[in-house]
Amino acid sequence: MSYALENARFQWEEGERRLQEADAPGRAALERAAGLVVAELRRRLGSRFSLHELSDLYAEPTDWASEVARRAFAGTESSWIVDAAFGRYAREASDYRGGEKPRPRFAASE
Repeated sequence: MSYALENARFQWEEGERRLQEADAPGRAALERAAGLVVAELRRRLGSRFSLHELSDLYAEPTDWASEVARRAFAGTESSWIVDAAFGRYAREASDYRGGEKPRPRFAASE
């Protein structure tokens, strides 16, 4: 796993942890914001993508994602809401294996 991907996954997991620890009264709005960011990720990347593609998108400016989160009333929490959303969407990656390194692909034997 590349350092960039490993670092991104750490940040995504930290965002998810913070979202899970949020106080109940405001958590519904934060969950809604994360869901809207996931929907925008799906629109941008489609349903078939790799963790590296997602990591590459994360490495680019993500002002668009922060704006989606802010519009959903995430306020100052928008940065870690974006991280949580990327982490949730990562679970849909074609090479996601619950934290394991992807296994090498071998050509079918003849």
